[in-house]
Amino acid sequence: KEAREYGLPNPKGVLILGIPGTGKSLTAKVASSILGRPILRLDAGRLFAGIVGESEANLRRAVRTAEAIAPCILWIDEIEKGMSGARSSGASDGGTSARVFGSFLSWMQEKTSPVFVIATANDIGQLPPELLRKGRFDELFFVDLPDDNERAAIWRIHINRRGREADTFDIHAFVQLSEGFTGSEIQQAVTDAMFDCFDEGKELDTGSIVRAIDGTVPLSITMAEQIKSLRQWAGNRARRASPRSSSDGSRRIAA
Repeated sequence: KEAREYGLPNPKGVLILGIPGTGKSLTAKVASSILGRPILRLDAGRLFAGIVGESEANLRRAVRTAEAIAPCILWIDEIEKGMSGARSSGASDGGTSARVFGSFLSWMQEKTSPVFVIATANDIGQLPPELLRKGRFDELFFVDLPDDNERAAIWRIHINRRGREADTFDIHAFVQLSEGFTGSEIQQAVTDAMFDCFDEGKELDTGSIVRAIDGTVPLSITMAEQIKSLRQWAGNRARRASPRSSSDGSRRIAA
């Protein structure tokens, strides 16, 4: 209310891009909890239907639903899956993707209802450039691989969630061995170690988690080129989601 009285418009939303498994989708859910707003999930890929005009109608229904529930958060997970065909739409689907994409852009540009859009993307190369220009979203954020401190926090969270006390494990060793891991890969390593320990009839320990780490090939290796390309793209186009900064206090993204 104070912001509106000051003359500020309702915020449009944010686009969160980054490496798979780094918590982009979780951000939308946490934002809903912090803001105390209901969250609606829009599957962009399921907007499209075979009957002429039905895809556009699906988008209109989704928008009307969000506006009827507002104030709310509209979460569009992996938005590139629904928007990637917009540029070749005339040749591939009779222009349906382009029309749906155009309708979405118009709504984002003109909407005045308090619907805060949180869109996530893994592959920025599939997104039409029109979606990324200023005015569509209030901000673009890039989520990189977690650093040492962030990995330590993630290890502690997932060990504690399994009913164990993180301080009884060698978190420092886990952090060093898991360089380049995503949050999801850390979570899975804990789960794998627990399955192994359960099968062996013993309690979860540091050694079991170390073996699970050693058996994991992280995305930072299997997708090294894609991650490098994404970092280069985000370098001067997006804000880093992590609070870590460079030595001069700026928020540059290292490629």
